[in-house]
Amino acid sequence: MAAQAVKPNIAVHTNPKHDLWIAPASPTLEEVQKGEGLKDGYVTVGIKSTGICGSDIHFWHAGCIGPMIVTGDHVLGHESAGIVLAAHPSVTSLKVGDRVAIEPQVTCTACEPCRTGRYNGCETVDFLSTPPVPGLLRRYVNHPASWCYKIGDMSYEYGAMLEPLSVALAGIERANLKLGDPTLICGAGPIGLMCLLCCKAAGATPVVITDIDQGRLDFAKKIDPNVKTVLIEKGASDEDIAAKIKTLAGGPIAIGLECTGVESSISTAIWSMKFGGRIMVIGVGKNLINIPFMRLSVMEIDLLFEYRYANTWPKAIRLVNGGFIDLSKLVTHRFTLDDAIKAFQTAADPKTGCIKVQIKDEIDC
Repeated sequence: MAAQAVKPNIAVHTNPKHDLWIAPASPTLEEVQKGEGLKDGYVTVGIKSTGICGSDIHFWHAGCIGPMIVTGDHVLGHESAGIVLAAHPSVTSLKVGDRVAIEPQVTCTACEPCRTGRYNGCETVDFLSTPPVPGLLRRYVNHPASWCYKIGDMSYEYGAMLEPLSVALAGIERANLKLGDPTLICGAGPIGLMCLLCCKAAGATPVVITDIDQGRLDFAKKIDPNVKTVLIEKGASDEDIAAKIKTLAGGPIAIGLECTGVESSISTAIWSMKFGGRIMVIGVGKNLINIPFMRLSVMEIDLLFEYRYANTWPKAIRLVNGGFIDLSKLVTHRFTLDDAIKAFQTAADPKTGCIKVQIKDEIDC
């Protein structure tokens, strides 16, 4: 039933001591080969590509993100795509051999957020890679078929990037971005660049993107030659940076997509907004920050926040397959699963110039 499974299952682990290592994981190779241990509605997926997210680095280095704390040995990773190796008899939507992208959460379907379609707010969600739920940086994983989406001939690399694309799509939708909206993107990391691709597809113009790293701004220009870039210089005030942004945009900004979670960056976005503008804070940051509250108040600026995503994978697949979102330039470094430690070291080092690092069970997938 799962003849393609020939190697032992291994995974990338961290712990409260900030160690990082590769070790055996469940399900075992024998269980995968025999199709055993699957719950009703579950499939076994052979993971082919997994992207390293900034949250993976944060759990490794800091051991927590807000209230989400690494308390024991923990498997990382939540940006994955692979192939179905086994399916419980109850599964009718997928079959062995299907190529799928994985939405890395399992919700209760019964709480109010679930019942109203905003299941990203599920009160008892199991989000893979958020402690204590083990993540997807494994060779094999058992996952509900309902959270696995067929990708057809789409590459596993693109399939894995549907997760960060979903983050950007959720932000764009909640911000209610429209054709012709002058838009600011704060941060030119992977999520900021995904937002740039979405803004381009959505017809936002002009688009200004900021970062502290000129190399990332140069990369943004490769993604969209029409984007206007602002290098955040050390010591510059938030208001001065905002003035530069507004000059480049030809006026105040309508929509801000804040992808850093950094206090000064959020403040800069606030000072850049027009009356009635909207800022979507996508990045994560400190538990407590200071912001120019009265500027928000007297300008009637909506400050919105995003927590993961809901109902985005089908849309993301359509956008990529339809040619509206071009993911071809984003993966800059690729490693095998056996070299996962080196992959994490590369992703964590700004000097490498990496944008998106992916770990692959087969390097050519």
